[in-house]
Amino acid sequence: MNEREFDFKDKDFNRVKTIVYDYAGIDLNESKKNLVYNRLSKRIRFLNMQTFSEYLDFVEAQGEAEFVHLINAITTNLTFFFRENHHFEYLINTVIPGLVSQNSAKKKIRIWSAGCSTGEEPYSIAIALKEAVPMGWDAKVIATDLDSNVVNTGQRGVYKDDRLKGVSEERKKRWFLKGSGSQEGYVKVKPELQDIIEFGQLNLMDEWPLKDAIDVIFCRNVVIYFDKPTQSKLFNRYADRLPNNGHLFIGHSESLYKVCDRFELLGQTIYKKLH
Repeated sequence: MNEREFDFKDKDFNRVKTIVYDYAGIDLNESKKNLVYNRLSKRIRFLNMQTFSEYLDFVEAQGEAEFVHLINAITTNLTFFFRENHHFEYLINTVIPGLVSQNSAKKKIRIWSAGCSTGEEPYSIAIALKEAVPMGWDAKVIATDLDSNVVNTGQRGVYKDDRLKGVSEERKKRWFLKGSGSQEGYVKVKPELQDIIEFGQLNLMDEWPLKDAIDVIFCRNVVIYFDKPTQSKLFNRYADRLPNNGHLFIGHSESLYKVCDRFELLGQTIYKKLH
């Protein structure tokens, strides 16, 4: 039997669960125990600490700065461009034309990527806006995530080219710069996409300092970590921020059924706000 490098008692795991739930609304179940041990062991080693108990005391003493490290360590960020492509087809063919008609007086559109991960989602949204919104409009994406590391990756806009597996050759040429030499195998998004995205670190459990009216929210594969009461609270807050008939896109394994009754399901995890 392999001896663990660090002693990891049930009370340590329960402390992690409490910290993560109180700070980020994330509900860790027993099946995540090994993942928590493996991910946090690296951090404990890095800080030259001896025990989980010592590390968790440190987390509570440090507050915000170390909470973010802990959350970054145990949440998984794996995504690619135009993931769940039907969402982007619907955005381009139905949602954006509707907004162009509806917002014609102010010529302004705002889409929020809440839980933007490493940035592939907001850049896919930005491409949709560039392709479907008339010239001269003020159309932008607000991209936020709890994990400051992934937000920085999004701001840089450099990716391995395998993240483009769902992207047509035409779009690759139009919106990405191909790396060469030491950057072989990488792509960089074009500056015109970066210019219409505002990246920022945000805990969805906190106040939202979003000043603009929001037309559409993408919150995909985020609430899988949350328990039902937290999901309900979050989706009701989204409803408060969206106009009537505003759209909400969620992940393929998520549902608002018995969680929030303020949206109508249009199909394939696309919802429209009712009230």
